[in-house]
Amino acid sequence: MNEPTFSHPSKWRETCDPFALHFSDFRLRTVLGYPHAGNDVFHVQGTQGGKEITAYLKVARGNNSARLKREAAVLSELNHPLFPKVIESGESFLLTEEMPGRRLSVIVGENEDMASLSYMEEYGEALSLLHTLSPSVGPQAERVFFRPPTADELHALDLSFLRGFFEAAPASSPAVFCHGDFHYANLLWENHHLSAVLDFELCGYGNRDFDIAWALFLRPGQKFLKTDAERSRFLEGYRKHGDFDAKAVAYYTAQCYVHFLRFCGDDADYASFIREQLNKLGI
Repeated sequence: MNEPTFSHPSKWRETCDPFALHFSDFRLRTVLGYPHAGNDVFHVQGTQGGKEITAYLKVARGNNSARLKREAAVLSELNHPLFPKVIESGESFLLTEEMPGRRLSVIVGENEDMASLSYMEEYGEALSLLHTLSPSVGPQAERVFFRPPTADELHALDLSFLRGFFEAAPASSPAVFCHGDFHYANLLWENHHLSAVLDFELCGYGNRDFDIAWALFLRPGQKFLKTDAERSRFLEGYRKHGDFDAKAVAYYTAQCYVHFLRFCGDDADYASFIREQLNKLGI
């Protein structure tokens, strides 16, 4: 059996008891770690058909069962080598194989030498190829990030100067199959190439340009995709298999940044970066 790809933290909140779940063929033996996630997620080892395997077990919290069912159905239908194989799924859980590779954040570290730049073209190309897929799935569920910030929200953040910008929303973007959460934490790399795309809970048909913006904007603590050069290289990769509206991508990037400023405003460095970016987006 291969060594686990990740070393995850110990239990950091109360979860369900994974040993209480009823599997048809899988036999849970050990919980290796508890990845940070919205649902209860367990890095596990066990046996299936007498073979030792390492896998990830997601168990729905709250009303998330439908998301896991959607993810299981899409992964089973697409059966792509970059996507995790479904080992077993139930009413409220999904068990998928562990995929090889490491996150780009681990590979490039502080990214002082801009090592990330050599990954960006394949990064963008992967999203473009994903947008060409056509699984049998409905539209994406609504999320708060999909809507522009209100005038009151902008005022509270001292961003009222953006009100006119957000009132001029882009025309409707082509509806494509969207991953919904295509960013560095859900991508693995091995030997300088993409080795896995994870976490399809939020997938569905939706706004192409928003899905691109969601992949491009910087998350707190992230050390890459901070420069115009990286973003340009990403978009060059995307153009290999699809087109996009640059103004719409810029609009939705700004929209994402405003929402994240609302949630992460206590991170002074990140907040400063966001405000700098909002002033660079041609606004």
